[in-house]
Amino acid sequence: MTLSQEIKHKAIELGFDLIGITEASPINTRHTELFRQWLKSGCAGQMSYLHNNFEKRTHPALLLENAQSIICVGLNYKPPEQNPKQPEPTVPMGKVASYAQYEDYHPFIKERLRKLTEFISSAGKREHKFKICVDSVPLAERSLAYKAGLGFIGKNRMLINPELGPQIFLGEIITTLKLSTDKPITHNCSNCDKCITACPTHALTPDGQFDANRCINYLTIEYKGRIPSDMAKKTSDRIFGCNECIIACPYQKNAPVCKNKQFKRYKNLAKLDLSRILNLTQQEFDVEFADSTIRRSGLDRLKRNAQICLDNINRPS
Repeated sequence: MTLSQEIKHKAIELGFDLIGITEASPINTRHTELFRQWLKSGCAGQMSYLHNNFEKRTHPALLLENAQSIICVGLNYKPPEQNPKQPEPTVPMGKVASYAQYEDYHPFIKERLRKLTEFISSAGKREHKFKICVDSVPLAERSLAYKAGLGFIGKNRMLINPELGPQIFLGEIITTLKLSTDKPITHNCSNCDKCITACPTHALTPDGQFDANRCINYLTIEYKGRIPSDMAKKTSDRIFGCNECIIACPYQKNAPVCKNKQFKRYKNLAKLDLSRILNLTQQEFDVEFADSTIRRSGLDRLKRNAQICLDNINRPS
């Protein structure tokens, strides 16, 4: 068994669903140019950080001196179907995107990538350096995952694996170790445009464009200030994030649910009591969402979203 094969075997043992390896070279030229044009168009909204470190984001070797390879991993987070016999709540509730119903994936994946680097070092590669990345450094993660053969980038701009669908958390290890690499897969969305049709705010277009300014995920999490009224109405009862372009994907419908039993899912986070959120104190917020990506929005934005959801629920149809 080669070292690359041993690394892949260990990654699966650690609970990852996908692993691939690519060279630490610049990402696909077409992806780089599309990203550059997307930023220039203003479609990134208030996410100014995406404009920073453009060269590093598209050339990962700049993040670690003498980098040779990048190990890319994926973790399936598709939640189980809701029990149809579960009684409907008696108070107004706000929906939470599926990825935020779990414990914060950043430390979960980082800890397992750290164990993977320890395994590689113990295999006699202690002289090599490693940089662990989980949405924590400027890195074009989806493009790298595509290069490493984990999936293809769909019309919903998500990485889609033919077996696991688009609900995948990503993580990377940049290393000075030269490893045998994988090839991109040849799957694509073909003539399917279900995600484009499903988007409530038309943030996705048939020509492959994505406008974050119209995306409910962006508006409810990243956007600071008052959400424009036309967009606020279209958020409906979504208090944190949006799943529509994922749920509509045929690959998602046939994908298995998350099988990693160590990755905790909190059923109580699938929907939040809107009135209760409006009355939360900062201390209560910090405690309740300490292990959740929901804390990323901050209490003020979560309350803003809760009020919008209540207004939408109470608005005459």
